[in-house]
Amino acid sequence: MAYDEALAERLLAEVADDPDIKTRKMFGGYAVMWRGNMLAGVIGDDLMVRVGPEAREELLAEPGAQEMLITGRPMKGMLTVASESLREDESLAARVQRYKAFVGELAPK
Repeated sequence: MAYDEALAERLLAEVADDPDIKTRKMFGGYAVMWRGNMLAGVIGDDLMVRVGPEAREELLAEPGAQEMLITGRPMKGMLTVASESLREDESLAARVQRYKAFVGELAPK
């Protein structure tokens, strides 16, 4: 499965100054790992994000957000965000900071 390389580059630009960021291929797309935990990535044309169960409902209400489904089943604590709702760099930057808040609470791997 191909992924939106331009969105992946924009995502990486948002976190590139953090030395704890690593990237890898995952789920047929591109993933950004922060301190060993998945933060976000790109699958197809969408951004996938780790938000945790507590913030899921709130963040699911944001434009373009929906449950992340793998083999037709929702992945707990994960969402996808349609690339159309991320056209502005400021929108992507603000969202990445909110997602990073949850992942920052996880123990490093």
